Amino acid sequence: MSTPITSLHHVTATVSDAQSDVDFYTRILGMRLVKKTVNFDNPEVYHFYYGDELGRPSTLMTTFPYAGKGVSEGVKGAGQITVTSLSVPPGSLDFWRERFRLLGIEAIKTKPRFGAHSIMVEDPSSLNIELVEGVGDEREPWMAEGIPRDAAVRGLFGVTFVVRQAPLSVRFATEVLGLSVVGKEGQRTRITAGGGGPGSFLEVLESARAPEGRNGLGTVHHVAMAVPTDEEQAGIRNRLGELGYKVTPVRDRQYFQSIYFREPGGILYEVATQGPGFTIDEDPAELGTGLRVPSWEEPNRATIEAALPPIETLSSTTGKD
Repeated sequence: MSTPITSLHHVTATVSDAQSDVDFYTRILGMRLVKKTVNFDNPEVYHFYYGDELGRPSTLMTTFPYAGKGVSEGVKGAGQITVTSLSVPPGSLDFWRERFRLLGIEAIKTKPRFGAHSIMVEDPSSLNIELVEGVGDEREPWMAEGIPRDAAVRGLFGVTFVVRQAPLSVRFATEVLGLSVVGKEGQRTRITAGGGGPGSFLEVLESARAPEGRNGLGTVHHVAMAVPTDEEQAGIRNRLGELGYKVTPVRDRQYFQSIYFREPGGILYEVATQGPGFTIDEDPAELGTGLRVPSWEEPNRATIEAALPPIETLSSTTGKD
């Protein structure tokens, strides 16, 4: 079946300290903080979006920093995304190894998969962040100080999630969502959400011995896939309902519209529209500089701001202090 899904949209994780999170993704990885807002379902918690210049779908890593909010550490395991992979240019891994070494961050060389080389690091909340050489990735990077263009992060490469029975998850992805299997290595199946290439991959890893995953600090909450329009999103929602899957109503995330549902292995999926995008409430040059709250929370802005820890960010226009 054909699918309106064009790529991944974003990955969202539950993390710990807000300042450490911002420092890692902007100062160390060189991504742009394109939106500093709040968790729309819990507005006393930040929601940070990191991506390219405009925060285009497929470039976005997003986080909820829950330090001090009574959330325990999560467990990476079955029913969860265990690795978030970012795309970097071929030949740039030596630069990143040296950069991480100088910053005191351990970078582990991983076994090549599907012909691509990569390294793995942990972010400050112990998320597994992989840098993968993304062949043919033409997305323009955000240019940050100290990171050359031929090494800069282009956006998401994909995610890896662990399940007990991979065939159920693969069948759901292909028969219900219309995604395509593009490779298999051992217990790992690679699926593409869209036309293929960096920014579109879901890797299903079957493991009978993995611990049961539990959401909490240091775990990925969900992965989102992108569709162009509300109508195409509604079509997916209707199909899920007709097949008996539980799916949320459409939720207004201000910068896109979202629906959520779980696939058979327990992974929380989101389907998000590509628009209207992050420039609806900030000029492109000013993205990420001010705290944005949804319109319905504006009367509560003072209370929300008082509950959020202060953070220091880079200049949005230059990627520098």
